[in-house]
Amino acid sequence: MFEIWETSEPARLISDAGSLKVALEKVDTMCRLRHDQAVAHIGETREGYNFEIRNREGKALARLSYVPDTSRAYQSVVVEEMRGGDEE
Repeated sequence: MFEIWETSEPARLISDAGSLKVALEKVDTMCRLRHDQAVAHIGETREGYNFEIRNREGKALARLSYVPDTSRAYQSVVVEEMRGGDEE
């Protein structure tokens, strides 16, 4: 089991996932959402967003800082190599 957190202030639990692959996809979805919101000027404007994927014990396994680039279309933050091995 993995937890996905947005650690920008205030920190909040976004979702959980049964596998690392699903957790990565959920982080990617959140980044896409933040990009779309920035393009549409919806919500508060931030310079960036911070995400963590945590294990069962709450230890951060991966961290990502994401800054939407509204000058171009969204490009996935999850590279193919990250989707490879699946830790349960």
